[in-house]
Amino acid sequence: MTSKKPAARNKSGKTKPEKKTRETRESRETKETKETKETTEAQETREPTETREARVPPQSAPPEREVAVSPAVHAADRERLLHGTHHDPHSVLGAHPVPGGVAFRAFRPRADAVTVVSADVRAELHDDGDGFFSGLLPLTGIPAYRLLVTYDGTAHETEDAYRFLPTLGDLDLHLIGEGRHEELWRALGAHVTTRQGVTGTRFAVWAPNARGVRVTGGFNFWDGTGFPMRSLGATGVWELFVPGIGEGELYKFEITRPDGSRTLRADPLARRTEVPPATSSIVHVSRHEWGDAEWLARRADTPVHAAPFSVYEVHLPSWRPGLTYRQLAEQLPAYVSEMGFTHVELMPVAEHPFGGSWGYQVTGFYAPTARLGTPDDFKYLVDRLHQAGIGVLMDWVPAHFPRDAWALAEFDGRPLYEHHDPLRAAHPDWGTLEFDFGRREVRNFLVANAVYWCEEFHIDGLRVDAVASMLYLDYSREPGQWTPNEHGGRENLDAVAFLQEMNATVYRRCPGVVTIAEESTAWDGVTRPTHLRGPSGFGGLGFGLKWNMGWMHDSLQYMSHDPVHRRYHHGEMTFSMVYAYSENYVLPISHDEVVHGKRSLVSKMPGDWWQQRANHRAYLGFMWAHPGKQLLFMGQEFAQGAEWSEAHGPDWWLLDPAYGAEADHRGVRDLVRDLNALYGATPALWQLDTDPAGFEWITGDAADDNVFAFLRRDADGTPLLAVSHLAPVVRHDYRIGVPEEVPAWAEVLNTDAARYGGGDVGHPEPVKPEPQGAHGRPASIRLTLPPLATVWLRPA
Repeated sequence: MTSKKPAARNKSGKTKPEKKTRETRESRETKETKETKETTEAQETREPTETREARVPPQSAPPEREVAVSPAVHAADRERLLHGTHHDPHSVLGAHPVPGGVAFRAFRPRADAVTVVSADVRAELHDDGDGFFSGLLPLTGIPAYRLLVTYDGTAHETEDAYRFLPTLGDLDLHLIGEGRHEELWRALGAHVTTRQGVTGTRFAVWAPNARGVRVTGGFNFWDGTGFPMRSLGATGVWELFVPGIGEGELYKFEITRPDGSRTLRADPLARRTEVPPATSSIVHVSRHEWGDAEWLARRADTPVHAAPFSVYEVHLPSWRPGLTYRQLAEQLPAYVSEMGFTHVELMPVAEHPFGGSWGYQVTGFYAPTARLGTPDDFKYLVDRLHQAGIGVLMDWVPAHFPRDAWALAEFDGRPLYEHHDPLRAAHPDWGTLEFDFGRREVRNFLVANAVYWCEEFHIDGLRVDAVASMLYLDYSREPGQWTPNEHGGRENLDAVAFLQEMNATVYRRCPGVVTIAEESTAWDGVTRPTHLRGPSGFGGLGFGLKWNMGWMHDSLQYMSHDPVHRRYHHGEMTFSMVYAYSENYVLPISHDEVVHGKRSLVSKMPGDWWQQRANHRAYLGFMWAHPGKQLLFMGQEFAQGAEWSEAHGPDWWLLDPAYGAEADHRGVRDLVRDLNALYGATPALWQLDTDPAGFEWITGDAADDNVFAFLRRDADGTPLLAVSHLAPVVRHDYRIGVPEEVPAWAEVLNTDAARYGGGDVGHPEPVKPEPQGAHGRPASIRLTLPPLATVWLRPA
């Protein structure tokens, strides 16, 4: 008989060593029997099941000297299995050589009967109560067997999940333990696989603080009692191979916390999820066949900072509300191609429970949102964009995550993905939790996630959200709410190391991919390589590009002033050139600038409707000529007047010919299309974007005239002259100094052209320089500057 009293536990929840006087397994078995068992178990560990089965005849009689023991699950193991706190159910359940033969043990709650079936054996197991069944068969080896389980009089034949060896190898576990598994999604999560000729799903999850983990889902009627997972040692990984479970199954992990309570959690590495507000993970198998080999082969030919880069920012659920990924694939590539953008930037695609967060509060970091289709449907969209010659950037949000009780927050009962210090964990602005960048497994989760999107979904770039909130310990915190780093500073050294590791890993593994930082401060070296140190002593963060938030803020502030007051704010348009070459910049007019009462781009402009549109067009002309790449949020390309809302998206009806003033909006759309076409065909506008040799001021101090004039040059020195006149008057014979080597200048863009909705004041014929000096140059041209307009000229 064995004691039914549970094993004593210490405060950590681990089983205490039993006293010598207590009844133990050693007192129940002879020394010879124990040695036989240990030898057999060692062979089990070293040899695959198939080898053991082939080596031993299935029904050989056991040696007579062995004394049979009870095959029933011992009381302590039974108690732990019932309460979901067993760390090694495979050592108890399944088939095990014991003195007297092979013990078969099954844990099938609510089953009426369990029978072991093999080629030569059919034996019903004894019902031990509480869903446990056991039997001792006089065999010397473990046969290939199945279980016949009877529920309510109906028998179901199935494989025994507890007869399989671990499916994760030593290398996987070593890399996970070191936080260096760059393909983490291949090790953890749910994967349909075949073991010993049996197809099923391998489940694996990192939960180092858990006392036990069970798999639950539709396949077991959301009762995980009979599906406990095994702990794979110090890595904190739990694993179970469930035969017969395949693609499309819903599942979650039932975790027993350190205090004994239970929590039901979605898989942090689920590659597919239910449509919110449902929260289950789904077993996924990708079947998409890519057709973008040509795109990938030439993607890395030219560095991004030295190539055309004009971005259309899109919120997929609201671009054309109601469209799926596959329907978007029929419309979005055609529209973006027609407009001439080189890339689209998708606001966060990873799964998120609250649509009103626009995707910036992520719970499913490895799953495209199910609102628009399956992961393969999203791959199809990316594929079609690539085949249309359009790069795909994606917003990526590693700064924080929401507190949903079924997701990452206190995942296994204690802070795990978040920092253990509540002050460090709580994001002060968004009510979310910040990742613990100092924990190697958390860094691994995020670094592998960045690689995952680039490799599995062929994403061409990651725009990293809210970088500043990661970099500073005192971000949005008052004195006393943060603790300085080890050097007494406010820099988050763990976040710096994480961003450097992420960038270095992505650039090493994914040629041609670009990472872009949304960083709103003057942090030194955001786009500096990670191995180079700057004046601050930190190595570069390693990004490819950085959003120029300063340019955006200053230039929009200038444009919002009435022209009569702009002379007092002239420096807001010129200051960006003081630091233009300190980083590799993107000029962003993003979604953040057209929501929450900030008004749409055209509505920020002063004056009547004609002047607002003129200002809008002139500003875009200035933006496309300014050093740096361009980004424009959807709707701004046709001067949408209303703020963007995720509920209805852009006001496409403004482009409908049935609308009386359609030329107002169509003209702006045509301008953006022409800007992109000219931009791509003019190397002076992008080839030396990060080289001061590519820019020369003609006049940056004509404040009284509201005029800005500068040259852009390509690698051969060929210039483009850009002149912005931001006053609502016509200026005749306005003299501009120019290089004397150019014999004539032809107007190639005028935002005041009639086809754009302007007054058509321009220069239909080439303009020849005169030998009269201006702006420090020996030659000059006389221009008629249209009101509120930007004009581009290049050598005729």
